[in-house]
Amino acid sequence: MSRRLGAIGLAYAVLGAASGPAHAIEPPVFVDEAAAAGIEHAYEGGWEFFVGGGVAVFDCSGDGFPDLYLAGGSNPAGLYRNAGTLGGPLAFEAVADSPTALTDVLGAYPLDIDGDGITDLATLRLGENIVFRGLGDCGFAPANEAWGIDGGQAWTTAFTAIWEADQTLPTLVFGNYVDRDAPGAPWGTCHDHALIRPDGPEGYGPPRRLGPGHCTLSMLFSDWDRDGVPDLRASNDRQYYRGGHEQLWRLQPGVSPRAYGPADGWRQLKIWGMGIASHDLTNDGFPEYFLTSMTDNHLQVLAGTQVGGFGFRGRAELRPAYDDVAFQLDVTLHRPHSGGDAMPSTGWHAEFADVNNDGFTDLFVAKGNVEGMVDFAARDPNNLVLGQADGSFVEAAPAAGLVTYHRARGAAVADLNLDGLPDIVVVNRRVPAELWRNTGSGADQPMGSWVAVRLAQPGGNAHGVGAWIEVRSGAHMWRREVTVGGGHAGGQDGWLHFGVGTAERVEIRAQWPDGTWGPWVRTFANQHVLIRRDEETPLVWYPPPTAQR
Repeated sequence: MSRRLGAIGLAYAVLGAASGPAHAIEPPVFVDEAAAAGIEHAYEGGWEFFVGGGVAVFDCSGDGFPDLYLAGGSNPAGLYRNAGTLGGPLAFEAVADSPTALTDVLGAYPLDIDGDGITDLATLRLGENIVFRGLGDCGFAPANEAWGIDGGQAWTTAFTAIWEADQTLPTLVFGNYVDRDAPGAPWGTCHDHALIRPDGPEGYGPPRRLGPGHCTLSMLFSDWDRDGVPDLRASNDRQYYRGGHEQLWRLQPGVSPRAYGPADGWRQLKIWGMGIASHDLTNDGFPEYFLTSMTDNHLQVLAGTQVGGFGFRGRAELRPAYDDVAFQLDVTLHRPHSGGDAMPSTGWHAEFADVNNDGFTDLFVAKGNVEGMVDFAARDPNNLVLGQADGSFVEAAPAAGLVTYHRARGAAVADLNLDGLPDIVVVNRRVPAELWRNTGSGADQPMGSWVAVRLAQPGGNAHGVGAWIEVRSGAHMWRREVTVGGGHAGGQDGWLHFGVGTAERVEIRAQWPDGTWGPWVRTFANQHVLIRRDEETPLVWYPPPTAQR
């Protein structure tokens, strides 16, 4: 282990040795198939669209394969149906005449709002945000009026959602950026946010102002202390706020949110906050948070947690104090790794995933100059850093074939052809989107083993948002929280991918949003598995439907 990892790196190494595989493996090979796959899309527009450019990944057709919705800015947003086959080249078809083909879309997040088993779509816009109800077969209908959702007229750049206790519908938060109507805009004129809570089982009440807003570019409901009540994180752009900082709100059912402050242990952090990624990297049962920014990025680990702890209810209350371990773990990513530009980097979307299935979590970060900022790198390629056994990360984008110099914005890491190898889609400003197929070690050869998991439960929160999934093989353990939000202007609803190294069999269980643990269920690796709550047979084999295509 490198000396520069220090004490915190040692804790990571101890955890990794106790609960993870022993050795990381080489990066996979990626091939850009956007043009061949039928994706022709670019994110365009003036200064209001310097930010945004997200992508939503979800199954709108009902065939098990992930479909895509790409923000277009001043261009119409694009809905693309997955037309590929298992393990084959990526292929998509544009959905013609969709009502989702709106202009002024900065991003979108998929979630099943009404619990009917069909994913809906919340779009973030310059102007009125529009929520679409999914109708099946990639059909959609505007649902603001039917559900009583006030879409506002703000500049919306972030979104997150959670099901509060005893609610059939989720609580929605639309995070806003600069208040364009305020005197002196844009400097120091950040807009408050819209908190929209259910008003009964079928619709919503009027939005409540949530503030002060500090020009948010990413929001995430996450149960940081595992007390069963997710709280609200906001990552904010210091380019425009005055007196602002990163924020965390305590959310109790039926009560107005309360901002954590120094008395609670919250440490003020001022960054050009653009994206949030969460994952339990240290395997202590608590999520870590990667925050993208201009100049350098931050990896926050909860201070005071004990090695091997699991955060079960009933333990002493934790404080939301975080240590930044990005430097110790070689993941500040503050300069371009290729291209010869020595100016500081600009990070946007970040996402954790195990792209080579070796059991160590990797990280993808989309990068690109805001527009023409001379104090920041103009040639700023995206990062793909691979997790190592000692907790550190190693840059692998050049070896993986991922180096380009576009101005990236939103992105997603998702298994688009269901072969167990996560692919990458990137939305770029003013140039076509990229669609990178993961070919494993080359020629579509597999790497490590994997398992993909989805949850299903009766009632409104059909996909178990707020649950935790655990996968284990022997002494090895992997955990993920089911969330809606984070990233930069886009997210996913669908299969949650776990790389499990050399494991041939795994056990899976869920801690459901109400805190109830399901039983451990056994399965072979390299499978898609749907876990249903409260059924005599909670494990349902869910093989990819490719054979029917």
